[in-house]
Amino acid sequence: MSALFQLQQVSKTYSRGKQAVSIFDNLELAIPEGDFVAIMGPSGSGKSTLLNLLGGIDRISAGSLRFRGEQLDAYSESRMTQWRARHVGFIFQSYNLMPMLRAAQNVELPLLLTKLNRRQRAQNVQIALDVVGLSERARHYPREMSGGQQQRVAIARALVADPDLLLCDEPTGDLDRESADAILDVLRLLNREHGKTIVMVTHDPAAAAYAKRTLHLDKGVFVQKEAAYV
Repeated sequence: MSALFQLQQVSKTYSRGKQAVSIFDNLELAIPEGDFVAIMGPSGSGKSTLLNLLGGIDRISAGSLRFRGEQLDAYSESRMTQWRARHVGFIFQSYNLMPMLRAAQNVELPLLLTKLNRRQRAQNVQIALDVVGLSERARHYPREMSGGQQQRVAIARALVADPDLLLCDEPTGDLDRESADAILDVLRLLNREHGKTIVMVTHDPAAAAYAKRTLHLDKGVFVQKEAAYV
């Protein structure tokens, strides 16, 4: 199985006043095509920073970050923006839906930056809502839906441009167990039947169990241990 992402000797530092704060130092990670990996670890271990690096929201400080063999860290900002729009879908703990827009309109938002015409956009939106089982809610506003349904809309929005990679930051953190399991079932379906590569940050061992493998991040390095984090 070929690597979708390859991180080699990746370091990430931030400046805090005159002090340099290191998040990662020589981090190594390979993510194969079609993987579903859960990233666990205590708060402050670098989990969300890792997602931001993979999604091109943030840049590495040193090392190599490759996507299908291409040197992603060498991209210009404009090229990175184009790459991110084509290849990456983001799912967050907060659904980030526009309250004044109906479900279908929220899902359509990423497509407004493409060259698709109105009919093509509508077709893509319908397919995405069908995949998450919410086609009957297309005309509902966020306030008319449960938290689990709103997160499904957010997943449909992440899917609508058919990205290769889904980056999920605590996607079930605000949901009860039943709703969380329903969302995780959708993610597993997207991985198994639609071939989406998924990287999911979670504190929840029950959520991590849906993934194909779990990696534990602690103080900027991957460690071999089985632990529940709170």
